[in-house]
Amino acid sequence: MRALPRRARVCILCALLGAAGCVLPAVTGPGTPWAAVALLAAVYAGCELPARRAQESGSFFAVLLAAALLLPPAAAALTAVPGALLGSAGHPPYGVRRLWHAAQLALAVWAAAEAAALFGGARRPPGLPCALLPALAATLAFCLAVTALDGCVRVTAERLPVRTAGDALLRSLAPYAVHGSAGLMMAVLWRSPYGPTAALFVLLPMSISGWVFAQYHRERAAHRATIRALVQAVDIKDRYTRGHSERVGQASAMIAGELGMAGDRLEALRFAGILHDVGKLGVPTRLLRKDGPLTPDERRVIELHPEYGHEMVRGIGFLGEARAAILHHHERLDGSGYPYGLSGEQIPEFARVVAIADAFDAMTSTRSYRRARPVEAALQELSRCAGTQFDPLMVQAFVRALDRYGWHPAVTADEPGSRPPGPLPSARTAPADLEHPA
Repeated sequence: MRALPRRARVCILCALLGAAGCVLPAVTGPGTPWAAVALLAAVYAGCELPARRAQESGSFFAVLLAAALLLPPAAAALTAVPGALLGSAGHPPYGVRRLWHAAQLALAVWAAAEAAALFGGARRPPGLPCALLPALAATLAFCLAVTALDGCVRVTAERLPVRTAGDALLRSLAPYAVHGSAGLMMAVLWRSPYGPTAALFVLLPMSISGWVFAQYHRERAAHRATIRALVQAVDIKDRYTRGHSERVGQASAMIAGELGMAGDRLEALRFAGILHDVGKLGVPTRLLRKDGPLTPDERRVIELHPEYGHEMVRGIGFLGEARAAILHHHERLDGSGYPYGLSGEQIPEFARVVAIADAFDAMTSTRSYRRARPVEAALQELSRCAGTQFDPLMVQAFVRALDRYGWHPAVTADEPGSRPPGPLPSARTAPADLEHPA
């Protein structure tokens, strides 16, 4: 707890006090339906335990939303506490994270129950469509509370910009709508002649979809682990590019966003940027770390790294279009690039994006033989070379992205002896030190 920033500690403490105030009436006051509270709390905790064993966060908020529709606000808030304390914490500090998660969910369920009560809640007939309006209000309140509290702790603990909370809210609306629909069905069945037993059957399809979703995330995690291992291998071999790959991936994703790419395609382009230099694993280390000028034969060997990289990743199916970018990111719009001298639209779209990101990071990163250029100077150079080396529309997209998000260049090669191979880039390879010779 002491390792957290003071503002984050205050945020967590306020949430804990608020949650305690929400559940206290249920603990001390009369009329709490303890049988329903215990059953719903046990069901939610039972759903969270498998997630904890798998080190994943649970996805059974439908149980909590059903509690918000069925129980008084204080009792509904209480149903979230055991499951949150028993669920997956993700990362240390585990105790603080579980306490925060319990407080967050208790406050969110309390807000959902209050919103449902405001629109009739338990006073309305138990079936559809009368329960739709309270369910909609409860779901919206739950979504707003969870994302607001999550945004608060991220802003204070991780110093993220405030706009991340708004972005998270927009992304959360659709998933929470699904949870709300399932919670509504649970509440309707609970109040039906079939009782709580029938309501629990709603969890079966949710369990199946949750398992499929978890499998999807495990697959994505395996993809990221593959990418990370390849990048680490390149960084170990070529100290000159340490950190360069990740920043090229970030810049590529920024350009992709401005071009309207999203989802899997944007992710594939980010992978392309990260892996664009993976072919250097096939280049002799003595060439990558050579202090003196490269001979023409040595330069030709280094210029084979796009083909080496393409051969290495050819069997990795999830990379998709990224493989073409790895092969062609040193092609130039005027046809003077390598390895195949493609020009114009012959160069794959992903490769044209990565070429800009690669050159920009090379210019804005400090090397052992020269200081980084300012971002404005790098953009001027990209604009000067638009139409000959780079796609003009993509350069403009990158300028817009930088205006919107900014850029923070970092040192990638400040270690002794990490001088890049060969002299400064020649006009054949890149104009005026635009990129690394390889």
